[in-house]
Formats: sequence, C-alpha cells, structure tokens
Amino acid sequence: MSLVRLKIKGISYSQTQNGAYALILNEVEGDRKLPIVIGAFEAQSIAIALEKEIKPPRPLTHDLFKNFSDRFDIVVKQVIIHKLVDGVFYSSIICERDGIEEIIDARTSDAIALALRFDAPIFTYKTILDKAGIFLKFSSKDKDKENDDSIMVDEILQEGGDPIEIESGATDGYTELTTDELYKELNKAVANEDYEKAAKLRDEISKRN
Repeated sequence: MSLVRLKIKGISYSQTQNGAYALILNEVEGDRKLPIVIGAFEAQSIAIALEKEIKPPRPLTHDLFKNFSDRFDIVVKQVIIHKLVDGVFYSSIICERDGIEEIIDARTSDAIALALRFDAPIFTYKTILDKAGIFLKFSSKDKDKENDDSIMVDEILQEGGDPIEIESGATDGYTELTTDELYKELNKAVANEDYEKAAKLRDEISKRN
C-alpha cells in the first residue's frame, strides 16, 4: 500500500458545540483534507507546538516525552495513520535508537503532537485518504471561505467520530479585545499555565491574521 504524506492545515472548532475541535490534515501533493476530531487538551498541545512563540514555563506531557527521548537518544522518525475503524483513526510512531527501529501504537492526536516536536513527517495510506479524505468546496466569497472549516467540523460531529468531552460555558468575549490586548492576554495565560485559555486566544488571533 502506498503512503501519502500529510501536513497540518490547522485546528478548527465547532460553531455549534463548545469545546469540540478538529485537526485538519492536508495531503502534500493534492487538495484532499483529512479531518480528525480531537479533544480540547490534545488541541491545546498541538496548537502550542504549531505556535512557536508560545513557550510554556513548564513542559507539557508531550514536551516531557520529547525531553525524555532526547536524554536517551530516542528519535521519532515518522508517524503513520495506518487504520480507520468505525470513525476512529489508529496511528503508529516509528522510533529509532542506536540504529534499532521500533513501532509504537499511539492515539493519532498524541502521535501528531509528538511528530510536531520532533519535526517528523506524517503519513497515511492512500486507501484511508480515499475513504475519509474530503475536498473543501469554497465559494467565490471570502467570508464563506473563512467559515468553511468550522462548518466542516459541525458536519463531522453530526456524522460521528471519536468521543470528546463537550465543555459547558459562556462566550469568552475575546472578540471585543484589540490584537495587542489579545497578545498580552495570551502571554499572561501561558505564564499562568492556562493553556485552554491560550488556545482560545490563539484561535481569535489567527482569525484576524
């Protein structure tokens, strides 16, 4: 079976279900997207790895794994999303130490969070992309294009997927802040290790850029 390399397009969130996120992967040599529903903690960890400016004062779980691996000369070579069963993606982490390669089973969200920290490539099999990949159909209006990913997440959640915890809560009010105020709040949230708030602030900043 042939492998297809993927890159991270971004993390999108549901407009209708608070706390629901989807990691959107894009095939490197094509236009298909592979959306994977993930939990809030995993979304935060991936978002922090994507946002190089965010430096947590203490290591998160995936950062701790990276530090541990570096200490014992373990390198993550690549991540392969190798199976899709009942809407759940299964992944393997390909590691190497002293020239010996090992394959470790992992949740896809954890595997990708680690791939980012090791700068390791992400792959899936063509059969999986043929089955679960989708094309985003943009209209000619930019405003429709901006909302397309979040609409897609709502469609995924309606069809099913990995169970995630839906948090309760009201609106955050970040839309009323200026961009400079958002960055100040972001730095403050990271310093206080409030990564859930940091992820939401980053989402609001990304929407404006």
